[in-house]
Amino acid sequence: MLEDRIKEWKAQYRREGLQEGREAGLRAGRQEGRQEGRQEGRQEGSTIEARLILSRLLARRFGALPAEVRERLDQAPLEQLENWIDRFYDAGSLEQVFH
Repeated sequence: MLEDRIKEWKAQYRREGLQEGREAGLRAGRQEGRQEGRQEGRQEGSTIEARLILSRLLARRFGALPAEVRERLDQAPLEQLENWIDRFYDAGSLEQVFH
């Protein structure tokens, strides 16, 4: 009888421990997901902002942008946009910015 009660308690504690572990894992997973989502959102926002700024700078200095330039801007990652922004200041033409 006592042995059966002990087995029952062990099983109950095991279930409770598993449940607590699952809940802790879910909380940690949600927190990590939120952090990753915020980071991705910041990265995307920075890319969009760099793209818009560079487009405005180029159009102001060189006039209406050709479709191929707009397409390159739309597809470029942040690092490439930043490189083009750096080149913009010394460039005398669109070609010098992109090559």
